Amino acid sequence: MLETVIVVLHLLGAIGIVVLVLLQQGKGADAGASFGSGASATVFGSQGSSTFLSKFTGILAAAFFITSLGLAFFAKEKADALTQVGLPDPAVLEVQQKPAVEDVPVLEEQAPASDASDVPEAPEQ
Repeated sequence: MLETVIVVLHLLGAIGIVVLVLLQQGKGADAGASFGSGASATVFGSQGSSTFLSKFTGILAAAFFITSLGLAFFAKEKADALTQVGLPDPAVLEVQQKPAVEDVPVLEEQAPASDASDVPEAPEQ
């Protein structure tokens, strides 16, 4: 139950991060910034002010990281449970050898089912 909730939160966080990143403007997106009209952003330093979207993107990224750790924990627990039940570890399984080609019995050659002399001739037109 808890694993399902974490998976849903993980997917919503991933979709939210993609949407928020696509909604935000790049730093050089303003066409007038290269001609000096972007100087008003220097009041807050060279980075400019951090917007609500950039703060919320950071929060979603942290939540995505935490849900990733939670899913890794659940995957480890499931793997440990499978090895305790007695199922063999796939990495330790020995490969079974297939029989060589020489071991396959050769079928005896059979006579053809019909002879070419048994075929009737086509009628002439």
